[in-house]
Amino acid sequence: MSQIFHRSTNTFARITIFGAIFIIGFLTWAFAQLSRSSYATGINQSRVQPVQFSHQHHVGGLGVDCLYCHTTVEKSSFANIPPTKTCMNCHSQIWNTSPTLEPVRASFRTGQSIEWVRVNDLPDFVYFNHSIHVTKGVGCETCHGRVDQMPLIRQETSLQMEWCLNCHRHPEQYLRPREFVTRMGYQPAGDQETIGRKLMHEYNTPSTAVLTSCSTCHR
Repeated sequence: MSQIFHRSTNTFARITIFGAIFIIGFLTWAFAQLSRSSYATGINQSRVQPVQFSHQHHVGGLGVDCLYCHTTVEKSSFANIPPTKTCMNCHSQIWNTSPTLEPVRASFRTGQSIEWVRVNDLPDFVYFNHSIHVTKGVGCETCHGRVDQMPLIRQETSLQMEWCLNCHRHPEQYLRPREFVTRMGYQPAGDQETIGRKLMHEYNTPSTAVLTSCSTCHR
């Protein structure tokens, strides 16, 4: 029986198979890079807000503590957006005629909340509790970055699961004394891992096995 396919077909088949493997590998790599890119994660992207509030001015310049505005982070699962009254504590006296702050004054007059655009937004299937992290000694800047240097607030980290797990696997590298949780530019007074392990014991931080369990964040 005569040969149906030409001998060159074997070479073509080998090239096709190896080429497919290469293409699949490249597409997998490209997808992984895209999923970690700022385009997909939103890292370093500032959001347009109704009022361009400057954390750099208020936190870095005036020294306003995080807890003055975000009053619930020590006792609630979520970090509250401050009510307009908090803004007016100061701005009823200073910059009280600034056109930029008219949305704040209008909100105070009408009782209508300002519709801020959320910056750090986790998926609905992720459970995150601010109070637990603050109580265990996780600093604000660990997740939110140096907000005291941000004229416009932006997302500092990817908020992807691998980023969260990096901390949950090595919490001793990130913990600080509770009195320094809101301090920007915190520097440990000694070896961070030694201090972190001591704080893990003092604050009853769960084991790594518990911290990396699926049910800890997905409920």
